[in-house]
Amino acid sequence: MAIKRVRRYREEISPEDRRAALIESWKPKTEIGRKVKSGKITSIEEVLNMGRRILESEIIDAVIMNLESDYINIGQRKGKFGGGKRTIFRTTQKKTKDGNRPVFTVMAVVGNKDGYVGIGLGRAKETVPAREKAIRNAKLNIIQIARGNGSWESEVSEPNSIPFEVRGKSGSVEVRFMPAPPGTGLVIENELKKIFKLAGIQDVWSKSKGQTRQKINLVNATMQALGQTTELKIKEVQKPLVKYGSITQ
Repeated sequence: MAIKRVRRYREEISPEDRRAALIESWKPKTEIGRKVKSGKITSIEEVLNMGRRILESEIIDAVIMNLESDYINIGQRKGKFGGGKRTIFRTTQKKTKDGNRPVFTVMAVVGNKDGYVGIGLGRAKETVPAREKAIRNAKLNIIQIARGNGSWESEVSEPNSIPFEVRGKSGSVEVRFMPAPPGTGLVIENELKKIFKLAGIQDVWSKSKGQTRQKINLVNATMQALGQTTELKIKEVQKPLVKYGSITQ
C-alpha cells in the first residue's frame, strides 16, 4: 500500500514542481552553484562564460527548464546465431574474490532542442544507478551549439542546420558534418540523430570512416565536431545567419 501511495504522489506532482522541490533542497558546494542558488546567475550563458568546469548537475537543472534526455545504444545482447539486438547497456565482467560480477555502462544525451546538448557515461553494478550517473554526467558536459540556415537560397529564417562544415575524430572514427537545406532531414547514423535532435538541428549531411560500430568513439567524435560550431571564427557576413543556443523559459 505504501508503494502505491508513493507512486500516486509522484504522478500527482508535475515535473516543474518536482524540479523546484529538488532545487529548493539543493545545498550547493561550489561558487557557481551558490551564485545560481542565490539568483546572481540566472542563465546557462552566464555559467558557460565563466569558463569553469561545472561540478554540480543541479546548476543545469536550475538554469535550463526544458531539458530532455535520451540514451545511446552502445551495447548489444547476445543473439542466438551470433547477432543481437542493440541495447543501451554495455556489460563487462569485473573479477572479485566472490567471482565475476557484471558492470553496466550507459551513455546518455541531454539537450533543450535549442542549441544546448551534452553527453555523459555512467558505470555501476546495477542498471538504474548507471542510467542516473549517465544523465548527471551529461548535464555536467553540456555545451553550446551554433546553428544556421543550411542553404543561402532558403527563405526560412529559423536555423535548421549547422552554420558550416565541421569535423571530429575519436580513436579510429572520423566524422564530417555539412550544412543541409530545409527538408533534407538528418542524413546521419541513427544513434547520432538523438544528439542532433536534442541540439535542435533538423537537417545535416554527414560522412564517416573508421570503426563506426564503436558508438562511444562515434559519439565523442560527433561532440568534438559540434563544439567547433562555437569555437571556429565566423565571417562577419555570416554572423547574421548564425543563431546560438537559447533558453525557453
